[in-house]
Amino acid sequence: MAVSLGLFSVFSTGGTASFANSASFPSVRPGAHHANVRTVTSATVSKPVAEPKKREPRGIMKPRRVSPEMQEFLGGMSEIPRTQALKLIWAHIKGNNLQDPQNKKVIICDEKLKTIFDGKERVGFLEIAGLISPHFLK
Repeated sequence: MAVSLGLFSVFSTGGTASFANSASFPSVRPGAHHANVRTVTSATVSKPVAEPKKREPRGIMKPRRVSPEMQEFLGGMSEIPRTQALKLIWAHIKGNNLQDPQNKKVIICDEKLKTIFDGKERVGFLEIAGLISPHFLK
């Protein structure tokens, strides 16, 4: 096992090692031990694995009540996280090919999208988050 400690690397075989016989100490006779030479031992420290705590969803991940128009669009869901609602809206846009072919950043609204996008014919994709905000009730 090799452990890198910045400029130095320590190699361990699981037991103790003595550097007294090493080539880096040429003045030391083989088999002789000096008081200045320390032995290196390897030890493994294992921490008990803690179970991850389940956090309550917060912010845009927290399910919120939605307006009747949004409920109708989502198929009757009365509570949904904002992130999930955006995924479903984009799935509807992609599934019905509602992006402008010349400018993919523009959404051409069908009747279903007009109900949640204030009746607009065309919507920029950056506007979507702002347009669905009033549909999430506090």
